[in-house]
Amino acid sequence: MTNEPSWDDIFTSQPGASSTPRPQAASPLTRRELREAEARDAAKPEKKRSLYASGGDSPPPKKKRRLGWLWALLVILVVGAGGAFAAWTLFEPQIREVLGWQLPTDYDGAGNGTEVQVVIKSGDYGLDIAKTLSAAGVTMTTDAFYQLLLPMEPQPNFLPGTYTLQQQMSAQSALDALLDPANRVVSHVVVPEGTKLTTTLQLLAEGTGIDIAEYETAAADLASFGIPAEAPSLEGYLFPATYTFDPGISAHDVLAQMVARCFQSLDAEGVAVADRHRVLTMAALIQKEGGSTDDFYKVSRVFTNRINIGMLLQSDATVSYGSGGTSISTTAAERADASNPYNTYVHPGLPVGPIGAPGDAAIDAALHPIDGPWLYFVLVNGETGETTFSETLAQHNAAVKVWQAWLRDHPDFDN
Repeated sequence: MTNEPSWDDIFTSQPGASSTPRPQAASPLTRRELREAEARDAAKPEKKRSLYASGGDSPPPKKKRRLGWLWALLVILVVGAGGAFAAWTLFEPQIREVLGWQLPTDYDGAGNGTEVQVVIKSGDYGLDIAKTLSAAGVTMTTDAFYQLLLPMEPQPNFLPGTYTLQQQMSAQSALDALLDPANRVVSHVVVPEGTKLTTTLQLLAEGTGIDIAEYETAAADLASFGIPAEAPSLEGYLFPATYTFDPGISAHDVLAQMVARCFQSLDAEGVAVADRHRVLTMAALIQKEGGSTDDFYKVSRVFTNRINIGMLLQSDATVSYGSGGTSISTTAAERADASNPYNTYVHPGLPVGPIGAPGDAAIDAALHPIDGPWLYFVLVNGETGETTFSETLAQHNAAVKVWQAWLRDHPDFDN
């Protein structure tokens, strides 16, 4: 049998074939080796296959996304917000009404404890007062107070002046406070009848808190008060009464108010402007010398009788005033001092001006002296004001001794 060549013989016998022997086939792997090989393959990172002609292993750059839709959304939101804000600004009340979001218009309660002064001017109406309260923070809105007033019958009567209220009051609480006189801020000054100018100015300074120097400066400007040209000062023209002054009033306005009150009394008595100074001078003398209101009309008659017959008035009160004294009593030297224009022991007729502030009763007595023959009078009891009136000098001298005896028994009496 002819021996045919094996594959190994063919392979090695081909011209140019390598003489390297053909590799032997690998022996089959055991199960354990297969598992270990699979584990090694799983641990290796998978190499990404490139799909691009470059053949590189790096991934291609990402394509940029278009953001136009985002900008469009932002524009829509901004425009919408602006429109909503404009609509709210222009139509807030209507929007609130439709949505039921109405704001409160009034506070609750009697205030938050923070005091505030509110001024009601003469001629202010309900709406004016409502605006004032709202602007001061007393009420929440103007309508809160005004709407409260509208249905009221009769309408409240508000007195002009300054009132102490609180911030954040309900409209009703504010109304109640304005109608309560205790909340009206005023300065009370009481000027008794017969008070001299210097004392009156001191009382005014203490009562109003205005420096007395301001009162003294204002009192010197007589022309601004309409005082008669013959008046040496405001003495007698500041009417004695109880006054109330609003905060912030000036010294001049205080005095002007008192002078106006004096003129009111004179006008009520029918005193002509030309006679004002004479009547006030006589009234002030009566006010100082009269022991009681009942005696005023007799004292007026004594002075009138003396003037009518050309007799000196011989009033110690006028002498004391002119010499700067504080009591009615005078010395012989003071009564002889002709340089004192108020010395009625030397100068005939009435003194040059009033010696104090006469009240209504003294003014009335000056105009209406009672009928009688008296030429003299003297106080005989400093405590009761009892006065003795006489027709003759002898009667008068006897009454003077009674007065002197009373003074000895009452050495502390200041007349």
